[in-house]
Amino acid sequence: MKKIAKLLLLLFITIQFFRPEKNINQGNHLAGFINETNPPENVKTILTHSCYDCHSNNTEYPWYNNIAPVSWWLSEHVKDAKADLNLSDWDNYTKRQKNHKLEELIEVIEEAEMPLKEYTWVHQEARLSPEQREAILEWARRTKALYGLGPLPR
Repeated sequence: MKKIAKLLLLLFITIQFFRPEKNINQGNHLAGFINETNPPENVKTILTHSCYDCHSNNTEYPWYNNIAPVSWWLSEHVKDAKADLNLSDWDNYTKRQKNHKLEELIEVIEEAEMPLKEYTWVHQEARLSPEQREAILEWARRTKALYGLGPLPR
């Protein structure tokens, strides 16, 4: 039993030297998104607390991100989130892609699928109240209508 414990401890220490690349970007990487979609201040605050860590090119990592294998799990989670929607790349999306991304955003907010429960367990400020959900939905529908590719918002 002692040999197994020592081996596991050695393995745990060894994996600490293998770190994933962090999602950190300097500068105003959200300027294009903010300027084009023009969220009101309350929605901008909600997006900051509930969305940007996973859906932009800059993540504010918690202390426990320094411990493998948690660091690997968080890295993959952020990569997957950015593959679905990266607000830092908003300028690179076509009009049709922006329309689709907003449609998906509306859907996940209506279904209370975002922010993920795993995220809100640790980041309680990211939990959305019904009023916050409605504010996001109102802004997203209004913004989606600007692209003129679908029916007018409800």
